[in-house]
Amino acid sequence: QVQLVESGGGLVQPGGSLRLSCAASGNIAEIYDMRWYRRALGKERELVAIIGSNGRIKSLDSMKGRFTISRDNIKNTVYLQMTSPKPEDTGVYYCNADVQSLGKLGTLTFWGPGTQVTVSS
Repeated sequence: QVQLVESGGGLVQPGGSLRLSCAASGNIAEIYDMRWYRRALGKERELVAIIGSNGRIKSLDSMKGRFTISRDNIKNTVYLQMTSPKPEDTGVYYCNADVQSLGKLGTLTFWGPGTQVTVSS
């Protein structure tokens, strides 16, 4: 089994900064794409950014320049650096990852439980 756990959420002031982490552990052979999603109150869950195992990044245009995704393949961890967040960025942030488990073919997508981010003064 594979587990993903997010950390680093909390209260941040508008214009501040916050870094979220998501660590994968368990029966892992290889991790392919890793992603951050968020769900704002009363809204659908939306994709924030994707990073491939080779470091290739795809981000939503509305978040480019404010949110930066990165990863550490040694630590099986993906990060989301939030710079100058706005109140509308408040929500629960989730990570997921496409993982090939040891001894198995193909990949499965695993999700973390989420971490709350509140942007408020």
